[in-house]
Amino acid sequence: MPDTAFAGLELLETATLAVCRDGGIRYVNPACENLLALSQKELLRHTLSSLFVDSRALVAGLRAAVTHDVSFTEHDLSLNTINQISLQVICTLTPINVAGCAALIELRPIEQQLKIANEERLLIQQAANRELIRNLAHEIKNPLGGIRGAAQLLAHELADRPDLKEYLDVITHEAVRLQQLLDRLLAPNRKHILGEVNIHEVLERVRSVALAEYPQGIAIRRDYDTSLPALTADKEQLIQVVLNIVRNAIQAMHGRGQIVLRTRVARQVTLARKRYQLAMLLQIIDNGPGIPAELKDHIFYPLVTGRAEGTGLGLTIAQTYVHQHGGTVEFDSRPGHTCFTVLLPFGDKKA
Repeated sequence: MPDTAFAGLELLETATLAVCRDGGIRYVNPACENLLALSQKELLRHTLSSLFVDSRALVAGLRAAVTHDVSFTEHDLSLNTINQISLQVICTLTPINVAGCAALIELRPIEQQLKIANEERLLIQQAANRELIRNLAHEIKNPLGGIRGAAQLLAHELADRPDLKEYLDVITHEAVRLQQLLDRLLAPNRKHILGEVNIHEVLERVRSVALAEYPQGIAIRRDYDTSLPALTADKEQLIQVVLNIVRNAIQAMHGRGQIVLRTRVARQVTLARKRYQLAMLLQIIDNGPGIPAELKDHIFYPLVTGRAEGTGLGLTIAQTYVHQHGGTVEFDSRPGHTCFTVLLPFGDKKA
């Protein structure tokens, strides 16, 4: 049966059909059902010609692929289904000889491909930015140490000049502040200390710290799925990830508002081009003013901040730690609702 022959395609995110030489549909995977908004039972009743209103390009591509025994790809194909679904897709036809089928057809919505390409471009750009910042930080550390040392020598030499002490204190204080900033810039370079981590212990730790720092005006509500298995992760890094996002939210709300910490299980997800059966979904939601439109495309970049007194490193470090764990962090923001979503795989078990 085709269902058995194509069982390996069930978990693919790409909509895939197996068709016979005359275009009759013999198999569709769940992703194809979702894309075309029709059940497998309904789709198997159709041929390409009866399923798509204008299927001439698709049928011609099938004929060419099967006749010449070569894969064929149409990079911008318009398809309209009988149930009035309009699609703009990248279509790949691959000749096969399995279970009476002549070809596999893969349909990738162009919007999804653009999103993947944009995500990859942003990851490369952000990695380059972080590397530049780290290199600059290393270059600044040596002269900064010299400035601090010179200030200490001056303080010793000018011990009898109290009128100059104020200026030396400013130099020393600012040098220390810059040193702390550089340490934060370089912090993501440290190695993982992996172990089994209960995400709810991490969230409770962050909740306690946040409420201690802002004892009035902030409410932090829990919405946990307590059945989640343990993560294999660096606990301190995960604490830093959540704490940085929570602090950003509190500061954006000026210390007054509500935050929700939510955990769920996510199934059949792709992270860093790897497929996982299970992943942890963590959402940090606040009811603050939202992220300014001009910052949304750059919010994870180093030194980008909406606050005059901010360093713009909190989200950069959070994103770096999440990526080091093979996960993703994204956000959706509008006035009154900002949600940061972190996805982390459970172990190494691939689908």
